[in-house]
Amino acid sequence: MEVEVEVKFVRLPHYRELPPPARMTGNSAGFDLAAAVDKPENLNPGEFKLLPTGIAVAIPPGYEGQVRPRSGLALRQGLTVLNSPGTVDADYRGEVKVLLINLGREPYQVRRGDRIAQLVIAPVSRVRLRETGELPGTLRGSGGFGHTGK
Repeated sequence: MEVEVEVKFVRLPHYRELPPPARMTGNSAGFDLAAAVDKPENLNPGEFKLLPTGIAVAIPPGYEGQVRPRSGLALRQGLTVLNSPGTVDADYRGEVKVLLINLGREPYQVRRGDRIAQLVIAPVSRVRLRETGELPGTLRGSGGFGHTGK
């Protein structure tokens, strides 16, 4: 059973004429976020910048916003979201921004209105951490990075 969750958003003054965040297909998980830059921003290889989207959102309690890379930009340009996925907490009301990094070999220019990331709204489990003196055992135990591939 699909549940529809309403997330309100406001256009900030520098968003002006940009289209609202939208899903590109009916079953897309994320809403594309546009760059609300006033002038083109150059990203050289290895460089990262915090870019404005011009929107603020009101995510309901029990949910979070996940700012994720766009697969086409990653594949063709080597652009990704540095802190992927970036988290937008339910109590945050400031501008959603994207920490974009150029991992490609060529400089890339971000222009006003370019779709630079996507916003996925996802449920968050309410968890209570409880300190204890000992953890229950498992077959894996404390085997870490690469352990399950052996």
